[in-house]
Amino acid sequence: MTSRLNPYLSFDGSARDAMEFYRSVFGGDLTISTFGESGMPDGPASDKVMHAQLETPKGFALMASDTPPGMDYAAPNGAVSVSLSGDEEDLRGYWEKLSDGGMVTMPLEKQAWGDEFGMCVDRYGTPWMVNIGSPQG
Repeated sequence: MTSRLNPYLSFDGSARDAMEFYRSVFGGDLTISTFGESGMPDGPASDKVMHAQLETPKGFALMASDTPPGMDYAAPNGAVSVSLSGDEEDLRGYWEKLSDGGMVTMPLEKQAWGDEFGMCVDRYGTPWMVNIGSPQG
């Protein structure tokens, strides 16, 4: 098996909605397992997401879960962001969808290094950085 490094996002009960949103942004196949499906007794957390994984046509992998019962949720604090970089073909569309309903912290615009770069926090609280490479000539 080839090694990969994947973002793994934590949510406080909104993992299913967030992952379905990310599937609408990036496309791909989404699998979701709940705490109840893993044998947790029926209760308020049994329908929460124990593990979700999105595999996209572009080769991205994004994983997530709701905070397990008995653990405290810690919202992202800006210490980590999910970064997308590459050519304009898809990234501008990702930016538009990710920032819609969220908060743009740095508009997507031309930077000193020649690329377009922007930062946002999506509607689920995940911070994103998008860098669109300038055409090589």
